[in-house]
Amino acid sequence: MPLPPEDRVLSPYTGWTRAHWEAAADGLLAGVGPYFSPAKAQIRLPGRASWSDCDGLEGFARTFLLAAFRVAGGGDPALLTPYGEGMAAGADPDHAEAWRPITDRTQPMVEAASIAIGLQLTREHLWDRLSPAVRDAVAGWLGGALRHEPVDNNWWLFPVAVGDFLRSDGRDEAAAHAAVERGLGRIEDWYLGDGWYSDGDARNLDHYNGWAMHLYPALHVWLTGAPAEPYGSRLREFLSGYGGAFDVNGSPVYQGRSVIYRFATAAPLWLGAMLGVSPLSPGATRRLASGALRHFLDNDALTDGLLSLGWHGPHEPSLQDYSGSASPYWASKGFVGLLLPADHPVWTAVEEPGPGDGSTGLPGPGLLVHRHGGIVRLVNHGTDHQPLDGDALPDDPLYARFAYSTRTGPGLDVPDNHVGLVLDGTITARGRLTPLGAGPDWAASSHRPAPGALIESLSVTRGPVEVRVHRVTAPAGTLIRQTGWAVVPGDGLTSDLFGIAGFAAAEPLVSVAGTVFGSPARVPALKAVTSGETTVLACAAILSPSSTGDEAVPTLDVHGDHATLAWPDGAVHHIVLSPAPAVASPRDTAGGGTATGRADAERPPNA
Repeated sequence: MPLPPEDRVLSPYTGWTRAHWEAAADGLLAGVGPYFSPAKAQIRLPGRASWSDCDGLEGFARTFLLAAFRVAGGGDPALLTPYGEGMAAGADPDHAEAWRPITDRTQPMVEAASIAIGLQLTREHLWDRLSPAVRDAVAGWLGGALRHEPVDNNWWLFPVAVGDFLRSDGRDEAAAHAAVERGLGRIEDWYLGDGWYSDGDARNLDHYNGWAMHLYPALHVWLTGAPAEPYGSRLREFLSGYGGAFDVNGSPVYQGRSVIYRFATAAPLWLGAMLGVSPLSPGATRRLASGALRHFLDNDALTDGLLSLGWHGPHEPSLQDYSGSASPYWASKGFVGLLLPADHPVWTAVEEPGPGDGSTGLPGPGLLVHRHGGIVRLVNHGTDHQPLDGDALPDDPLYARFAYSTRTGPGLDVPDNHVGLVLDGTITARGRLTPLGAGPDWAASSHRPAPGALIESLSVTRGPVEVRVHRVTAPAGTLIRQTGWAVVPGDGLTSDLFGIAGFAAAEPLVSVAGTVFGSPARVPALKAVTSGETTVLACAAILSPSSTGDEAVPTLDVHGDHATLAWPDGAVHHIVLSPAPAVASPRDTAGGGTATGRADAERPPNA
């Protein structure tokens, strides 16, 4: 992919400017060009098919969105030519390349949203130049999204995008208005606070919060002039934590489903600037977004010019059943920033670093963003991806772990960052969790690993350390196992796990299948045995670019239903253990970063 020379004056951290984004968009579009079907209604990429049997439509719709962002941002309208030609065949139900009709809970509804947004953005270049018959046919196909049932999650927002476009063209206005109201109304049921929505009724918290739950309402505001609230203030709240969730190397956190969409994680950063609500400076916004795009393009996201099915490269365990060869092109959403003009401050300001070392607690979703040494760790006391009712499902490694990061992935055959009872030689699952609160540098939750048993867990962060305190209710003599971060030898990371209270060292575990970063992976472990009906255990988990030893590990003094966590630098956390674990008083910040302060964790490469 040909790119312009770096500009380390304007962009001292990434070297990338708007010109690099434009060149990257052009390169991605050029890569899929040879795979247009004869009538250009589909883009049929080589490789795996998804369960939807709509891979050709996915390829068309998702790259059309990219082309629309590029053209609406000043690119060559000729980029739209093949898509305009393909509309006639795709919307013709009798054509061999016809798009599948939109019916209840089927993939064409997803792709219709991208097509509708693309048409609305490029109306004068494409829609207005189609024949009346083709416009009628395309509008008729899109209209199916207004009259059919979406999957009960972020899918409710696809009819919103379709409805906005059809209303703007004076079509199906009553049905379109109703679809917009229904979709925006449905997501209100899932708003948790701190800028976070659950993706459906259960505790499904992941990157869909940014690239779906915020993206579609923000584009609704941007394209229609609708009132910005409540979406603007929620987006600002989200970015207050999310802006600190990118590694110094540009990577977002590897967590949740559809991680193959990679730099779609940049979308909410741009949206904050588009709506004028971002808490991040323009220079920090571009630094984070460009860092994410460059990180993936520098780390084998492309195979033979096409986005691969994986994270850095192809990785089968990162996929879901719905992942097909064209699915990764939802990453196109990351290019929404091209809608901002070239003279906007996000493109003209000198890059600035994102938030430095510190922690940001998010009580709404039950998450804690922990930054130190350039690495971001997402401490999880809020998401489990479990159904609300009925039997719990087996733990999903992408949701059930106690922590995720920007440089590690969950062990595929050994549960890392996990605590459980060992019953008949088998470690219990985390299952459904109950969030118990979060503060500036702590978060807590509980789960029931077995009938009659309860594990209440509190995470407290400082420097590179996450202390995990567990209040375990289980029969005396029950074996407990705690694991730490799974790291691949030679990846430049050290994973340490130190017992503080009740834990003894155990043999490290080996994940033969490894993680998204390679195999095998080493997983440190501790063990303990419950001493009575209720046992308090604690350990320190450290993920660092270099070994820190135990000099940063605090001590824990338990006295009844309270405990004192004393750090080597003199800081103290006072902890309440019952009725629910929590940090009872603000920490002494001597020697540590604040939740919103900047440290020297990141310097420009040429500094």
